[in-house]
Amino acid sequence: MYLFGYRLPGMSSLILWGLLWEILGQMEVSFFLPPLTAIFSTLGEIYNSKAFIRALYETGYSFLAGVFFAVIIGIPTGILMGKNKLLDELLLPWVNTFMSAPLTALVPVLMVLFGFGLKSIIITTTLFAIWIIILNSRAGVMQINRSLVDMANSFGASPIDAFIKIYFWAALPEILGGVRIGFIRAVKGVIIAQLLISIVGFGALFELYSSRFLMTHFWAVIIVLFALAFTLSELLGVLARKVDYYASKRN
Repeated sequence: MYLFGYRLPGMSSLILWGLLWEILGQMEVSFFLPPLTAIFSTLGEIYNSKAFIRALYETGYSFLAGVFFAVIIGIPTGILMGKNKLLDELLLPWVNTFMSAPLTALVPVLMVLFGFGLKSIIITTTLFAIWIIILNSRAGVMQINRSLVDMANSFGASPIDAFIKIYFWAALPEILGGVRIGFIRAVKGVIIAQLLISIVGFGALFELYSSRFLMTHFWAVIIVLFALAFTLSELLGVLARKVDYYASKRN
Protein backbone atom coordinates (compact mmCIF):
# COMPACT_ATOMS: atom_id res chain seq x y z
CA MET A 1 0.00 0.00 0.00
CA TYR A 2 1.32 3.43 -1.01
CA LEU A 3 0.40 6.79 0.51
CA PHE A 4 1.75 10.05 -0.98
CA GLY A 5 4.45 8.06 -2.75
CA TYR A 6 5.62 6.21 0.37
CA ARG A 7 5.24 2.47 0.80
CA LEU A 8 3.46 1.63 4.04
CA PRO A 9 4.09 -1.59 5.99
CA GLY A 10 1.83 -4.57 5.49
CA MET A 11 -1.57 -4.52 7.24
CA SER A 12 -1.54 -0.71 7.16
CA SER A 13 -4.91 -0.62 5.44
CA LEU A 14 -6.46 -2.69 8.25
CA ILE A 15 -5.02 -0.30 10.82
CA LEU A 16 -6.42 2.71 8.96
CA TRP A 17 -9.87 1.13 8.69
CA GLY A 18 -9.68 0.18 12.36
CA LEU A 19 -8.94 3.78 13.32
CA LEU A 20 -11.87 4.98 11.21
CA TRP A 21 -14.13 2.40 12.86
CA GLU A 22 -12.99 3.52 16.32
CA ILE A 23 -13.62 7.19 15.51
CA LEU A 24 -17.12 6.50 14.18
CA GLY A 25 -17.87 4.30 17.18
CA GLN A 26 -16.75 6.96 19.66
CA MET A 27 -18.91 9.51 17.82
CA GLU A 28 -21.90 7.17 18.35
CA VAL A 29 -22.94 7.47 14.73
CA SER A 30 -25.00 4.30 15.02
CA PHE A 31 -26.01 1.93 17.79
CA PHE A 32 -25.02 -0.95 15.51
CA LEU A 33 -21.42 0.28 15.21
CA PRO A 34 -19.79 0.28 18.68
CA PRO A 35 -16.16 1.38 19.15
CA LEU A 36 -13.57 -1.18 18.13
CA THR A 37 -11.92 -0.98 21.56
CA ALA A 38 -15.22 -1.96 23.20
CA ILE A 39 -15.53 -4.92 20.83
CA PHE A 40 -12.06 -6.23 21.67
CA SER A 41 -12.75 -5.67 25.36
CA THR A 42 -15.90 -7.78 25.05
CA LEU A 43 -13.95 -10.44 23.14
CA GLY A 44 -11.50 -10.62 26.02
CA GLU A 45 -14.42 -11.29 28.37
CA ILE A 46 -16.17 -14.01 26.35
CA TYR A 47 -13.33 -15.89 24.63
CA ASN A 48 -12.87 -18.34 27.53
CA SER A 49 -16.56 -18.74 28.36
CA LYS A 50 -18.17 -22.16 27.97
CA ALA A 51 -20.64 -20.86 25.38
CA PHE A 52 -17.90 -19.41 23.17
CA ILE A 53 -15.63 -22.46 23.44
CA ARG A 54 -18.52 -24.78 22.62
CA ALA A 55 -19.53 -22.61 19.65
CA LEU A 56 -15.94 -22.57 18.38
CA TYR A 57 -15.72 -26.35 18.66
CA GLU A 58 -19.06 -26.98 16.92
CA THR A 59 -18.28 -24.55 14.11
CA GLY A 60 -14.70 -25.77 13.73
CA TYR A 61 -15.75 -29.42 13.61
CA SER A 62 -18.45 -28.79 10.99
CA PHE A 63 -16.10 -26.62 8.93
CA LEU A 64 -13.20 -29.09 8.96
CA ALA A 65 -15.46 -32.04 8.17
CA GLY A 66 -17.09 -30.13 5.31
CA VAL A 67 -13.83 -29.03 3.68
CA PHE A 68 -12.35 -32.50 4.19
CA PHE A 69 -15.08 -34.07 2.08
CA ALA A 70 -14.90 -31.20 -0.42
CA VAL A 71 -11.17 -31.75 -0.90
CA ILE A 72 -11.09 -35.55 -1.07
CA ILE A 73 -14.05 -35.60 -3.48
CA GLY A 74 -13.42 -32.39 -5.40
CA ILE A 75 -9.74 -32.82 -6.33
CA PRO A 76 -10.02 -36.36 -7.82
CA THR A 77 -13.25 -35.42 -9.60
CA GLY A 78 -11.68 -32.33 -11.15
CA ILE A 79 -8.57 -34.24 -12.24
CA LEU A 80 -10.66 -37.00 -13.83
CA MET A 81 -12.77 -34.40 -15.64
CA GLY A 82 -9.62 -32.79 -17.01
CA LYS A 83 -8.34 -36.19 -18.20
CA ASN A 84 -11.52 -37.69 -19.60
CA LYS A 85 -13.52 -35.74 -22.20
CA LEU A 86 -16.66 -37.87 -21.85
CA LEU A 87 -16.74 -37.49 -18.06
CA ASP A 88 -16.08 -33.78 -18.47
CA GLU A 89 -19.04 -33.36 -20.80
CA LEU A 90 -21.29 -35.29 -18.43
CA LEU A 91 -20.35 -33.45 -15.24
CA LEU A 92 -19.32 -29.94 -16.27
CA PRO A 93 -22.88 -28.60 -16.84
CA TRP A 94 -23.88 -29.75 -13.35
CA VAL A 95 -20.74 -28.34 -11.75
CA ASN A 96 -21.29 -24.97 -13.43
CA THR A 97 -24.94 -25.00 -12.40
CA PHE A 98 -24.20 -25.62 -8.73
CA MET A 99 -21.31 -23.16 -8.85
CA SER A 100 -23.57 -20.33 -9.98
CA ALA A 101 -26.78 -21.37 -8.19
CA PRO A 102 -27.83 -19.85 -4.83
CA LEU A 103 -26.98 -22.85 -2.66
CA THR A 104 -28.88 -21.39 0.29
CA ALA A 105 -32.08 -22.38 -1.53
CA LEU A 106 -31.03 -26.04 -1.24
CA VAL A 107 -30.80 -25.95 2.55
CA PRO A 108 -34.51 -26.80 3.11
CA VAL A 109 -34.12 -29.80 0.80
CA LEU A 110 -31.10 -31.00 2.77
CA MET A 111 -33.06 -30.59 5.99
CA VAL A 112 -35.79 -32.87 4.62
CA LEU A 113 -33.31 -35.46 3.35
CA PHE A 114 -30.80 -35.53 6.21
CA GLY A 115 -32.59 -34.00 9.18
CA PHE A 116 -31.80 -31.00 11.35
CA GLY A 117 -28.52 -32.20 12.80
CA LEU A 118 -24.81 -32.08 12.18
CA LYS A 119 -24.99 -34.17 9.00
CA SER A 120 -26.95 -31.50 7.13
CA ILE A 121 -24.56 -28.78 8.30
CA ILE A 122 -21.52 -30.70 7.08
CA ILE A 123 -23.15 -31.48 3.71
CA THR A 124 -24.09 -27.81 3.25
CA THR A 125 -20.52 -26.76 4.04
CA THR A 126 -19.20 -29.29 1.53
CA LEU A 127 -21.56 -28.05 -1.18
CA PHE A 128 -20.40 -24.48 -0.71
CA ALA A 129 -16.73 -25.44 -1.13
CA ILE A 130 -16.56 -28.36 -3.55
CA TRP A 131 -17.49 -26.82 -6.90
CA ILE A 132 -14.65 -24.29 -7.13
CA ILE A 133 -12.21 -27.03 -6.10
CA ILE A 134 -13.47 -29.24 -8.94
CA LEU A 135 -13.25 -26.44 -11.52
CA ASN A 136 -9.75 -25.37 -10.49
CA SER A 137 -8.46 -28.96 -10.44
CA ARG A 138 -9.92 -29.50 -13.90
CA ALA A 139 -8.34 -26.29 -15.19
CA GLY A 140 -4.95 -27.29 -13.79
CA VAL A 141 -5.02 -30.68 -15.53
CA MET A 142 -6.08 -29.16 -18.85
CA GLN A 143 -2.99 -26.89 -18.81
CA ILE A 144 -0.51 -29.75 -18.34
CA ASN A 145 2.04 -30.12 -21.11
CA ARG A 146 1.17 -33.25 -23.06
CA SER A 147 4.84 -34.26 -23.16
CA LEU A 148 4.69 -35.00 -19.42
CA VAL A 149 1.89 -37.50 -19.98
CA ASP A 150 3.65 -39.02 -23.00
CA MET A 151 6.83 -39.41 -20.95
CA ALA A 152 4.93 -41.21 -18.18
CA ASN A 153 3.32 -43.54 -20.72
CA SER A 154 6.64 -44.28 -22.40
CA PHE A 155 8.10 -45.37 -19.06
CA GLY A 156 5.13 -47.66 -18.45
CA ALA A 157 3.48 -45.66 -15.67
CA SER A 158 0.23 -47.17 -14.44
CA PRO A 159 -2.93 -45.01 -14.43
CA ILE A 160 -2.60 -44.62 -10.66
CA ASP A 161 1.04 -43.54 -10.94
CA ALA A 162 0.19 -41.04 -13.68
CA PHE A 163 -2.74 -39.72 -11.64
CA ILE A 164 -0.67 -39.15 -8.50
CA LYS A 165 2.79 -38.33 -9.87
CA ILE A 166 1.90 -36.39 -13.03
CA TYR A 167 -1.60 -34.92 -12.99
CA PHE A 168 -1.82 -34.04 -9.31
CA TRP A 169 1.60 -32.44 -8.94
CA ALA A 170 1.51 -30.60 -12.26
CA ALA A 171 -1.94 -29.17 -11.47
CA LEU A 172 -1.06 -28.39 -7.85
CA PRO A 173 -0.92 -24.56 -8.18
CA GLU A 174 -4.48 -24.41 -9.53
CA ILE A 175 -5.65 -27.05 -7.05
CA LEU A 176 -4.36 -25.01 -4.12
CA GLY A 177 -5.99 -21.90 -5.55
CA GLY A 178 -9.32 -23.72 -5.67
CA VAL A 179 -8.88 -25.09 -2.16
CA ARG A 180 -8.12 -21.59 -0.89
CA ILE A 181 -11.31 -20.15 -2.35
CA GLY A 182 -13.21 -23.25 -1.27
CA PHE A 183 -12.15 -22.72 2.33
CA ILE A 184 -13.47 -19.16 2.24
CA ARG A 185 -16.78 -20.31 0.74
CA ALA A 186 -16.98 -23.06 3.37
CA VAL A 187 -16.85 -20.46 6.16
CA LYS A 188 -19.93 -18.84 4.66
CA GLY A 189 -21.58 -22.22 4.19
CA VAL A 190 -21.11 -23.42 7.76
CA ILE A 191 -22.55 -20.21 9.25
CA ILE A 192 -25.54 -20.23 6.91
CA ALA A 193 -26.16 -23.88 7.78
CA GLN A 194 -25.93 -23.20 11.52
CA LEU A 195 -28.40 -20.34 11.20
CA LEU A 196 -30.94 -22.15 9.01
CA ILE A 197 -30.68 -25.82 9.93
CA SER A 198 -29.81 -26.02 13.60
CA ILE A 199 -29.06 -23.02 15.80
CA VAL A 200 -25.66 -24.18 17.06
CA GLY A 201 -22.07 -22.94 17.05
CA PHE A 202 -21.37 -19.38 15.96
CA GLY A 203 -24.80 -19.32 14.34
CA ALA A 204 -26.37 -19.68 17.79
CA LEU A 205 -24.22 -16.83 19.13
CA PHE A 206 -25.18 -14.59 16.21
CA GLU A 207 -28.85 -15.33 16.86
CA LEU A 208 -28.52 -14.76 20.61
CA TYR A 209 -26.53 -11.52 20.47
CA SER A 210 -28.49 -9.94 17.62
CA SER A 211 -31.86 -10.72 19.23
CA ARG A 212 -30.69 -9.07 22.46
CA PHE A 213 -29.00 -6.17 20.64
CA LEU A 214 -25.61 -6.99 22.19
CA MET A 215 -23.69 -5.37 19.38
CA THR A 216 -20.24 -5.56 20.96
CA HIS A 217 -20.71 -9.31 21.48
CA PHE A 218 -22.10 -9.70 17.95
CA TRP A 219 -19.15 -7.91 16.32
CA ALA A 220 -16.67 -9.76 18.54
CA VAL A 221 -17.86 -13.10 17.14
CA ILE A 222 -17.79 -11.75 13.58
CA ILE A 223 -14.21 -10.52 14.02
CA VAL A 224 -13.14 -13.95 15.30
CA LEU A 225 -14.80 -15.60 12.32
CA PHE A 226 -13.21 -13.20 9.83
CA ALA A 227 -9.81 -13.59 11.49
CA LEU A 228 -9.99 -17.39 11.22
CA ALA A 229 -11.03 -17.22 7.56
CA PHE A 230 -8.30 -14.68 6.77
CA THR A 231 -5.65 -16.76 8.53
CA LEU A 232 -6.61 -19.94 6.65
CA SER A 233 -6.65 -18.06 3.36
CA GLU A 234 -3.20 -16.55 3.93
CA LEU A 235 -1.68 -19.87 5.00
CA LEU A 236 -2.96 -21.53 1.84
CA GLY A 237 -1.74 -18.53 -0.16
CA VAL A 238 1.77 -18.98 1.22
CA LEU A 239 1.66 -22.68 0.37
CA ALA A 240 0.41 -21.91 -3.14
CA ARG A 241 3.27 -19.50 -3.76
CA LYS A 242 5.78 -22.13 -2.66
CA VAL A 243 4.57 -24.58 -5.33
CA ASP A 244 4.17 -22.08 -8.16
CA TYR A 245 7.35 -23.42 -9.76
CA TYR A 246 5.37 -26.50 -10.81
CA ALA A 247 3.47 -24.32 -13.25
CA SER A 248 6.62 -23.50 -15.20
CA LYS A 249 7.38 -27.20 -15.65
CA ARG A 250 4.20 -27.65 -17.72
CA ASN A 251 5.33 -25.35 -20.53
